[in-house]
Amino acid sequence: MDRAATSLPQQLLVDPDKYKSIGKGFSLTLKEDGARGLAKGWAPTFIGYSMQGLCKFGFYEMFKIFYSDMLGEENTYLWRTSLYLAASASAEFFADIALAPMEACKVRIQTCPGYANNLRQCAPKMFAEEGVWAFYKGVVPLWMRQIPYTMMKFACFERTVELLYKHVVPKPRADCTKAEQLIVTFTAGYIAGVFCAIVSHPADSVVSVLNKESGSTAVQVLKKLGPKGVWKGLVARIIMIGTLTALQWFIYDSVKVYFRLPRPPPPEMPESLKKKLGLTE
Repeated sequence: MDRAATSLPQQLLVDPDKYKSIGKGFSLTLKEDGARGLAKGWAPTFIGYSMQGLCKFGFYEMFKIFYSDMLGEENTYLWRTSLYLAASASAEFFADIALAPMEACKVRIQTCPGYANNLRQCAPKMFAEEGVWAFYKGVVPLWMRQIPYTMMKFACFERTVELLYKHVVPKPRADCTKAEQLIVTFTAGYIAGVFCAIVSHPADSVVSVLNKESGSTAVQVLKKLGPKGVWKGLVARIIMIGTLTALQWFIYDSVKVYFRLPRPPPPEMPESLKKKLGLTE
């Protein structure tokens, strides 16, 4: 019997009648496919999101410096949220081009029973059937999902870190130990992840169904799912994305700590701006 072994959020999307809740999806997957079913599609997931993460964080730092130099010191502080949004959107645009082929393979493996068991089988078969377009037909809805997600991820994280040090942490960042700073990083990352999941979930629903159904368009899938369908599986996605986002930021900051890379503190108002606003004596 053909069985769909998917990640839990996608189980809820592609077969809502069968997988009616997180617990139901988890138990059915274990029952039908065992622990192996939960890891189906791990190779394209690992490769794709590794490539995407490398591009995302690297380009974000590059675009943040680039846009900051364009704005100048004072405007960088005043418009810092807009700076985070612009830098992260620019970074994600290119990161998704790297992710799209592996994302298409992952979704096809997870949501099309019997199509392919692994990346080695899936990629050549997709190319033979649909050509290069098979790997990039989901890039536009991927941008729709990932760009808002990443904009929320970076901007929310940056501002949450700033607020935590200002209102929650009882001492300046410079006086905190590395372990305390990493706890703040993880907390801010999880908070950002929750908002990321909510913002990106409708587009994620479209991408999941689009890569499953060859020949469909994003508009057709959106009409098929309807207003209620695009929010199916949101709780599972919040749990998954919140945890993953927190871990990503924790690992990223830990690498900086380990290699003693620059870790700029939360932004402070430049002295020149303080003088203009009459905030200095």
